[in-house]
Amino acid sequence: MDTHEHHRTAGDGSRTTTSWAMAAQATLHCLTGCAIGEVLGMVVGTALGFHDAGTIVLSIALAFVFGYALTMRGVVRTGLGFGAALKVALAADTVSIAVMEVIDNTAIVAIPGAMDAQLDQWLFWGSLALSLALAFVVTTPVNRWMISRGLGHAVVHGHH
Repeated sequence: MDTHEHHRTAGDGSRTTTSWAMAAQATLHCLTGCAIGEVLGMVVGTALGFHDAGTIVLSIALAFVFGYALTMRGVVRTGLGFGAALKVALAADTVSIAVMEVIDNTAIVAIPGAMDAQLDQWLFWGSLALSLALAFVVTTPVNRWMISRGLGHAVVHGHH
């Protein structure tokens, strides 16, 4: 097997390829929605003076909402109803978003002073950017593994 590609057997017995580029694209798609929610949650929680735990919970909740919404937007455009699109989004993005959230929130908490940084400080924005970059790096191989098995973002491709 080529070290740059994973192969899987499709339902008809044919082999399909999952490249690192495909996995990175799926991760970037997921990261986009996740980052919108994460940044919004951190900004709102910080601006309103939430406790650290409240800010993190808000960020995680919004990351899932925006992550799922971004996927659903594309799937609904294919003609699928809301309920069916939600099922596709849940199947496609749950693991990816969960991994991203564990990584980026762990990084934010681990960076000294990051949770106390204010919106006008470079530490707030720098730690947030670093945490999202780390989440992307860690989640890309997870998504590659899932797509190669017909899971995760591969579910969305069945509706394009």
